[in-house]
Amino acid sequence: MRIAPHFGKISNPHRILIIQLGDIGDVVLSLPALRAVREAYPGSVVGVLLRGGNGELLAAESSPPEIFEVRKKGQAGFLGRLTEPLKLIRALRRERFDLVIDLRGDERGGYMAFSTGAPVRAAEYYNHLPWVRNRLFTHLAALPSEGPADGATEQYLRMLRAFGIETGDVVPELHLSAEVSRRAAAILSGEGIPLGSGEERGRTVAQSSCRRWVTMNPFSRWSYKEWGSEKWVKIMDWLWRDFDMAAVIVGSPHERERAADLIRASSGKAYNLAGRTTLAELAGVIQQSCLHIGVDSAAPHIASAVATATVTLYGPSDWRYWAPPGKHHRIVTSDMDCVPCRQKGCEGREVSRCLDTLEVAQVQKVIREALSGE
Repeated sequence: MRIAPHFGKISNPHRILIIQLGDIGDVVLSLPALRAVREAYPGSVVGVLLRGGNGELLAAESSPPEIFEVRKKGQAGFLGRLTEPLKLIRALRRERFDLVIDLRGDERGGYMAFSTGAPVRAAEYYNHLPWVRNRLFTHLAALPSEGPADGATEQYLRMLRAFGIETGDVVPELHLSAEVSRRAAAILSGEGIPLGSGEERGRTVAQSSCRRWVTMNPFSRWSYKEWGSEKWVKIMDWLWRDFDMAAVIVGSPHERERAADLIRASSGKAYNLAGRTTLAELAGVIQQSCLHIGVDSAAPHIASAVATATVTLYGPSDWRYWAPPGKHHRIVTSDMDCVPCRQKGCEGREVSRCLDTLEVAQVQKVIREALSGE
């Protein structure tokens, strides 16, 4: 095992595996790292190991990497829980990877890297993790902590630079295949939602010819990241009244009824696509929208990757680390002294005062700036 602040580029790997066992947002923020590896080793085959279900997003690309998935608990029965890990390990070993890079700092990625049998296994060194995790790698990069302002994307890239893999491009990009775009367009047409241009990457809202509807994700898996439903209704009504813009609510199947409640309470024009799209189709829908508005979740990261501008509400989460990189992405956060506290709600409850006290006018101001291109 080598631990060093910097060492040269690992030479001539033919088959490379990148491990990213985080959530969907983590996968999106890893796209620049994936791109950097592909550019550094243009003749190599690159695969990605992800959590079960997350591979669909990368499979939506016009030129996807090889995808392997660790199945979620509950996706298989009792025998499946025993046999699926062994099947995955056998499949990974058959690939005969020369180089494995784990982008995260956890033990699970270390065990998966070791199980591939790859002769070179690289990751960042973490002294707070059990010693066995670090021993599972052959190469470790000891990086200085430079604070949350670096952002998750930059942290992944700093680690790659320590292995001689250089890139200055920190903006995630997801280039959707024609088939995924077609499926998204069919869903929108089926709901009577007008199609946007969806053509120019990096366009501002003011530059876009699409000014008819926005996507909106008011929901999160964690209630401490959510804003009041009545406030979202006011935003929907205001968008329709002042900008003639409809809201297309996106989310998971179990959020569909909550989305319906918002629409029933609103006097504006709105559509309910929660639970109506796959992960890939969600990316296609968001790409067609003029602007994406929502809470801290995977959707803003997907929006940034398909070049749709965003306005994201942050509570206790540290936006300096998690906000989508790029000048077209705005945040709204409280001016309370405790923000960001990085806690899961206030005083042990899944309720965040910083979001509860965030006024509608504060959010409207930032949305207005985004819509006007200020």
